[in-house]
Amino acid sequence: MAEDVADAGPPTELKANAIGFLDALVIGLNATSPAYSLAAAIGPIVALVGIYAPGVMLASFVPMLLIASAFYYLNKVDQDCGTTFSWVTRAMGPWSGWLGGWAITMTGVLVIGSLADVAVRFGLLAVGLDSWADSAVIRQTLAVVVILVMTAVCVIGTEMSAHVQNVLILAQVAFLLVFAVVAIYRVYAGTSSLDPVMPSFEWLNPFGAGGAALTGGLLLGVFIYWGWESAVNLTEEIRDSATAPGKAGIWSTVVLLVTYLSVAIAVVGYAGTAFLAENASEEEAIFAVLAREVLGGWDWIVLLAVCTSALASTQTTIIPASRTALSMARRQALPHRFAHIHPRFRTPDVSTWWVAAVAIAWYLVVNQISENALFDSLTALSLLIAFYYALTGLACVVYYRRHLTESLHNFLLIGAGPLIGAGLLAWLLVESVVDMSNPANSYSGVSWFGLGPPLVIGIGISLVGVIVMCVWRLRSGTFWEERRGVADPELVHRKEP
Repeated sequence: MAEDVADAGPPTELKANAIGFLDALVIGLNATSPAYSLAAAIGPIVALVGIYAPGVMLASFVPMLLIASAFYYLNKVDQDCGTTFSWVTRAMGPWSGWLGGWAITMTGVLVIGSLADVAVRFGLLAVGLDSWADSAVIRQTLAVVVILVMTAVCVIGTEMSAHVQNVLILAQVAFLLVFAVVAIYRVYAGTSSLDPVMPSFEWLNPFGAGGAALTGGLLLGVFIYWGWESAVNLTEEIRDSATAPGKAGIWSTVVLLVTYLSVAIAVVGYAGTAFLAENASEEEAIFAVLAREVLGGWDWIVLLAVCTSALASTQTTIIPASRTALSMARRQALPHRFAHIHPRFRTPDVSTWWVAAVAIAWYLVVNQISENALFDSLTALSLLIAFYYALTGLACVVYYRRHLTESLHNFLLIGAGPLIGAGLLAWLLVESVVDMSNPANSYSGVSWFGLGPPLVIGIGISLVGVIVMCVWRLRSGTFWEERRGVADPELVHRKEP
């Protein structure tokens, strides 16, 4: 018996059927860090479009839903934890697929440290340790500890990760609902301490502001939805893997829409546009101020909501990066050691710890430059996100190309929808590049090589990716022998359970 176990060798697959649809949905929601995303984006969006901020959030939802549809249909015919990397490789070839995988992995590296920093900052503020929150040494030390703990949770098991996420999302949503309900009540009761505005259906018109203001608002709005696809990265570990992960991704975007609209209407109604616009540069700190205004001595509720939001997202953001690295290593697009799976926990331990290590290094090094440089690196995220989302939408159309005319359903949901979503995101990508080329539009406000720091960071990460890809291509050409294909008709026409 012992010999049988020994001969079995290390596991080569992730733990199947570890979690269900609801667990995946929660992970998808937490990966977007809704409380933190709202705290960071609501001020700048209002500064651009005024009372039409809810409408911009509604419009930003459209490309996300269309790309979520692409994730659903691609996952239906290829349940690979590498998602975009695997799908784009199959549809468009290894070069495009490798770059898509690199973009996903690097988004995690860029943002994990910042999320841990926000979790620590708001956690300390919630318990009254304001002086600790102001200390860079204490905050950065605790942020590293948070990353290590959350990485350990990811390695110990997907079930444990899901349990932790369930607790965090319940706390986060409950805190946000309390805040929104009290704010709306005080607006209608006439007890707002700021400059309230009565909510109106007109606020849902995304074209109310028009012009450049709308474009800027959409750029901010789209990226507060980013992260929901973490549910699909767990496809090999979810029951009903052909359909449940994709459904979780779609439902995540819908739940996020409802949450964002509710809180945005409450915030704009309670505080008014002037207050939000004046404090737009404060970003996430604006929620701390509003929490005291709305809830008084109970402001710790909202502070804790942002803390749990960032804490949950710190963990879930590790998932797509680590599993994409695992998928790339299995296909020999990266060194094989990244494909190692923990023999007990059946999780990608090596790739998970590598993602954490690089993220910690990036966080500490960039912080030594300045806190604004860290914010600039987060702004560079928009380039990578728009790139791999648009690439996924295009891959869906290409991979299903022989099935698009079989029915109106296929044409609209598998063809036209993802293609339009990819086009919108490509347009936003171009707009981002134009915006970031101006150094004045960055947090630092300084010029790097005549460009804004976020654009330089984005270009630098892309160039490093191309170099790494070419070096690995010279060392191991196996992955580049893969050929493009089309969706298997049997999988396309398979009945859903």
